Order: sequence, then structure tokens, then C-alpha cells
Amino acid sequence: MANQVQELTLEEVMGDRFGRYSKYIIQERALPDVRDGLKPVQRRILYAMNRDGNTYDKGFRKSAKSVGNVMGNFHPHGDSSIYEAMVRLSQDWKLRLPLIEMHGNNGSMDGDPPAAMRYTEARLSKISGEMLKDIDKETVDMVLNFDDTLQEPTVLPAAFPNLLVNGATGISAGYATEIPPHNLGEVIEALQLLMDNPDATLDELMTAVKGPDFPTGGIIQGLDGIKKAYQTGRGRIVVRSKTKIVDVRGHRQQIVVSELPYEVNKAAMIKRIDDLRLAKKVDGISEVRDESDRFGLSVVIELKKDANAEGILTYLFKNTDLQVTYNFNMVAIADLQPKQLGLKPMLEAYLAHRRDIVTKRAQFDLKKAQAREHIVQGLMKALSILDQVIKTIRASKDKGDAKNNLVAQYDFTVEQAEAIVSLQLYRLTNTDITALQKEAAELAQAIAEYQEILSDPTVRDRVIRKELQRIGQEYSTPRKSVIENEVETLEVDTTVVVPDEQVMVLVSRDGYVKRSSLRSYQAVDAAQNGLKDEDFVMFEGAQSTLDHLYIFTSLGNVIYRPVHELTDARWKDSGEHLSQTVGLGSAETVLAVYAFKDLTLPGTFVLGTSDGMIKQTSLADLQPTRTYRSKPMMAMKVKGDAHVTDVYYTESAADQLIFAATTKGYGLTFSASEVPVTGARAGGVKMINLKDDDTVADFVLADNTDQVVAIVTQRGAFKQMPISEVMPTSRAKRGLQILRELKKSPHRIVAARSVTDGTVLDVLTADSTITTINPANHPTGDRFGNGSFVLDTDTVGEPQYVHVRQCETLL
Repeated sequence: MANQVQELTLEEVMGDRFGRYSKYIIQERALPDVRDGLKPVQRRILYAMNRDGNTYDKGFRKSAKSVGNVMGNFHPHGDSSIYEAMVRLSQDWKLRLPLIEMHGNNGSMDGDPPAAMRYTEARLSKISGEMLKDIDKETVDMVLNFDDTLQEPTVLPAAFPNLLVNGATGISAGYATEIPPHNLGEVIEALQLLMDNPDATLDELMTAVKGPDFPTGGIIQGLDGIKKAYQTGRGRIVVRSKTKIVDVRGHRQQIVVSELPYEVNKAAMIKRIDDLRLAKKVDGISEVRDESDRFGLSVVIELKKDANAEGILTYLFKNTDLQVTYNFNMVAIADLQPKQLGLKPMLEAYLAHRRDIVTKRAQFDLKKAQAREHIVQGLMKALSILDQVIKTIRASKDKGDAKNNLVAQYDFTVEQAEAIVSLQLYRLTNTDITALQKEAAELAQAIAEYQEILSDPTVRDRVIRKELQRIGQEYSTPRKSVIENEVETLEVDTTVVVPDEQVMVLVSRDGYVKRSSLRSYQAVDAAQNGLKDEDFVMFEGAQSTLDHLYIFTSLGNVIYRPVHELTDARWKDSGEHLSQTVGLGSAETVLAVYAFKDLTLPGTFVLGTSDGMIKQTSLADLQPTRTYRSKPMMAMKVKGDAHVTDVYYTESAADQLIFAATTKGYGLTFSASEVPVTGARAGGVKMINLKDDDTVADFVLADNTDQVVAIVTQRGAFKQMPISEVMPTSRAKRGLQILRELKKSPHRIVAARSVTDGTVLDVLTADSTITTINPANHPTGDRFGNGSFVLDTDTVGEPQYVHVRQCETLL
């Protein structure tokens, strides 16, 4: 015996086996046939129930019996999968025209499971009869079942376009399908249009089929998405609940939901809305409850007094399943392979199927009518020579001999002879010949009609049209889903999401951010703010939760935060560090913080860097992006080791002055109007012409030349002078010296800060000591002096950072 062992690589074996498996589940499990719109398990359920006489005009039978018949005869898989398919075919919120009627609990829109199949009863619905009509007339191909004991159909005759009417959903290997339900009347109208004009355009067909018609109703938005789906098989629409706002007593309102988007779980949606209410993600909802009953769906959202009903509804549309996106993916089995089909190819495939069915039915009926006509002709001939026929039969030995004698003596055919010898005696009356003559005439007419159907496509199409019209008249229902041309853009009003309340906000130099209730702030000493001793408050104040914060850092970044999104913490806690969400560089610190009630203000930010660049950027160019929670925005492009020194916000830059101070003691004053307004990612223009190894220590935005600037040097000296000491010239010049240059241990500027009445400076030194300087205790000098020493740098180290704060109560 030859060796039957084959040597194959694992890749070949796996590829071959998975390829077969994929082909099986694509064709035989997951995707519907374009002709009857059914998956194999659904087709087998309908066929088995019809075969067992479990039809709409008979009583209900236990679902378990039907499932057992399907499983034992046609579908050798688990009973649960068969029962699930049967249940779905009965759910009127899933199918536009349910194909099965079920007594008992068949699930619900809340996602409740159906009762076990031993408790429920089922039968085919009336319209299922139209799916199976004429199946006994050799209209469809039959194949052997899994154990070769019975025949089952490869497709049903489908007298209506079930694929479009009831839709389909399924996931296969490499393929998925999502075909929405449609209105029966509209689809039939489109078929008739296509029969009248095979070259009809999609626009012409869409005069009939406006779009999907979901069994749950709802509002469909996006005509472009529908058209694209009907053109290519793929498209996207928005499906919105049908809602109304109702006034109730006590200046209150309710949002009443009467229709939900297709396949939305009602209970899960209600829980989601209630979770948003409990988490205070949306302000103004007092209660949500389900009032649905046998008369229809009703979800009531109770609102608080004077709540913004329209705003809350918009928020719920955006953040819950009150509005969902539906994606068309119209894939079906056509010509034994999966294809993505638009509306017209689907209608054409159904029409071709229906023409094939009507042709085969006419062939079957013609053959049967011709056979009967032949028999009737023989019976009529026998009655005309009745005495001879009787005499011949009586002279015969038996039935077989009688048939042979009739064929031999009177030229009857074998079939006619069989009918004659089987004739009952009471039929040998004068009245029977009349009945036979009438039947012969009817058969002749029927044969002529069948031959006309088979020979003339126009007549065949007329039959199809008539049958479709009958089905449309009997089963079509008014459209449930409303179609709107445009998808409405949902702009959520912040006042809906966030209650407007005053909170205390704090942002520190090291990047700690928090908001605290006024109660928490007032419960402790304000200085007990939870920050480390060497950290400084860059922003502290009472703000509305609806306000907006812009937090600028030393590396040219700006971090946007709505106040209501800041971490809510006790005042004595440190709060959240910015690196927990957006990330900060190791040496990156907070430079400035600005709060805005409105982000449409016309002002600009003025930013400058240590390498002598300056720019203006409008607030409009720094609007929050989608990723503001996780990524900072760029406010200024910074090169190399440079850093941003100062950030100012102004609405009148053209009337203000810029005073810049360099580390080596040069100062320059020029008009802020010389600084152009550029985009957020720009690097700016030259502020001051720096010497080698010199950098900008700080720059000040001043209203006039009377503005006083305080200077702290690395040797611990302090001086203050008005910027009038450096007369305004123009941008990008070297400037004038504002410190007296010493040959030995020259002073270098650490910080130059604008000071006013009540301003104090907190100086952080190298050993983390903080020394407070009150400028009021020091004289205002000129640009030639180096000031007076206020720090012993040998003891506390050189100044590292100078922080300005208002402290009007300082003695």
C-alpha cells in the first residue's frame, strides 16, 4: 500500500484550513443572501416551521419544538444560537416587519433576555408566508441537509425585498455587515421605478427610498451620508431620539423621550443619564424615570426649577445614546461571494431573483396544467365512446390488461388510460362532461397565460409588479423615522454642564493647581495653602467655575484649563500637579496665569525670551484644542537653551511701552506697537541687541515712563528706578547701561520686576531661604547706581528667583 502521509508546512495547513473555515462562516453563517435577505439559520427556521405547518393561520407551538426540528433536521449547531435567531426574528424593535410571532417574553428594548424556549410559543407571521410562497413549485434550488436525509432550500422565493425591509447585522471573518431596515412601501415603489427604467439613477430611486426607516422611529440626520451609503455601500448618519420639552407646574420642565435610536438599550441609556446626574456632570436634572407601557415608549427627564432645558437636551444628545452614529456597511452574499452593494445593485439583485422565481413557477404551473389538460382530453374522449370503453374494460382480465386494451384499441395514452380505469362510476353522468369541458377551457386559458409569461418578459414583469402591489397594499405601514437633510452641530452650553459658583483658585510656580470651595478657604488661614516653602503662588483668587485659565510656562507652552475642570481639593492640600495630565519639563516652571470669563476678547499676549526675542499673539490664536487635557499648546517657539522670561496680557499694546533689562545691565525702552502680532508657533522678532554671552533677565510692559522697575542682582543688591531713566528709542538696539559696571565682581541682574504701591518682593536664594524686600523702604534711584545690598549671599547664597506679590498690609 502506498504511503498516504503528506508532508506539509504548518503555514500551508493553517492557511488551507482557515481559508475553508472563513469561506464557511462567510457564506453559511454570518452574512445574508442578497436575494432573500436571510442568513442560513434564519432561512432554516422559516423553512422548518413552514414544513411543519407552524404558520400564522394555525395555533402557536412551543418554541422548543421548533428549535428541535431545526436543529435535528437542518442546522446541527447549538439550540441557543437557533433560539436567539428565532427570537430576533420576532422582535418588532429590531425588524421592521417581524417574520415570527411569539407568545411570551421575547426580550425587550432594555436588553432583558427572552424567556427560555420551553416557556415561549411561536409561529410564522403572515408576511413570512410571502417569503415561502411557491416554494413547493420547484422555484428554488434544493440541496441535501447535513445528514443527506432531507432537502432544504438554498434561498427562499421571497415575494418582498426582505434584505432592505428588515435589514441585517453580522460579523464574519474579514467581513461585517450593517444594513438598516427600510419602509416596505418605499422599497416596492423603487422596484417599480427600476422595472420601468432599468437605467434609473440613484437620485431617481431615492425619490422613492428616502432613507432607512427604523422600527423604533427616531430622527435621521445627514442626507449626504444616506446618499453615499446608497452609492457605495458605506456611509454614516446620525440617529436622534424623538423628544419634546413639556412645561409642568412650578416653573419646571420635563424632557419626554418618545422614540429612541435603533438598537439602543433603553435601560442602559437611562442609567447613563442618571449617572451623569449623580456625578454632577450636568446641572439641572432632578430625576430620570422610565414610564414606558403597553401604549408606547416614554422616558421622562425631570428638570430642576428654571433649568436650561434646551442646553441639557443638547448635552444629553452629545454624551448619551439619545443620539448615536449609525454606520452603513451593506455587505451581502451575491453570486456566492460577499459584496458591498449600494441601493441600486441590491434592488437589481432582488429583481433578478424574483424574475427567476416567477419564470420557474410559470414553468412548473405550465407543466402541471398541460399534464392535466391531457388527462381531461382523454376523459372527454372516453365519455364520448363510453359504451365501447366499458365493454373493453369488462372484457379485460385485470386493471393492467384494461389499460393496455384501451391504449391499443382507442389510441389513448398510458396516462389517459390510467385516468379512465381509475374513474369512479358516479362520474359517468351527463353533468360530468360539462364540468370536464369547462375545466378544459380553463386549462387552455391558463396554459396560454403561462406560455405568455415565459415568452414575453413584459408580461412576466407585469405579474411581478401586480404581486408587489398586492403585498404593498396589505403589509406596508407609514414611515416611522423622520429624515432631516443636515447633521446638527452640537454646541454644549457650559452653563448646563457646570453650575455657576464661586471657588478659590490657586496655581503655583512649581505647577500645582487646585480649586477649593469658599467654605474650605475660609475655614483655615489663607497662608495654609498646602504648598512647599520654596514654592510661590502665581495665581490666587475667587473665580467662577465657568471661567477659563491660561497657564504659561517658561518653555513657551500654555496650558488651558476651565476652572470647573481643576481638581477640587481642600485649601490646605497641595492640589494636582500639571505633570499628572500634560507633563512638564524638569526645569519648566509656571510664569504667569490669566483668567478669562470670555475667550472672544480682542486682547493679545506679549511674550519674550532670554535670547532677546519678543512677540504678540492674540487670544483668538490660542483657543483650546481638542487635546488640551493631555497636551499643552505652543505659545511661543523657543530656541536652544533659551526660555520665556515674562508673559503679559493687554488689550491696548499700541499705547504701551516695553522695557527690557539684560543680565549684564543693559536696558532698552521702546513702543509695544513695534512688536508685530504673529501666530502661536512663531518665534517673534528681536527685542534687544545682546552682547555676546548676555541674555534678557526680564522685560516689563508699562503704561508710561513713570513705571518703577525693581532690580535684584546676583550679589544681593536691590535698586529701583523709573523707566524714564532709559528714554524710549526703537526695538532691537543695544540700549543703555542701568548698572554701574565694576571691574571686580560686577553686578549681574537676576530679575527686573515692575513694582507699585503695596508690592513686595520675595527673593528665593540658593539655599532655599526666602527674603522679603519691601520697595517702599528703599529710595528710587537713577540708572547709574547699583543700589544697596539687602542679602548676605555668603550666608544664604545667590538669588535664584524673585517673586512679586501685593501685600498692602505690610508694615
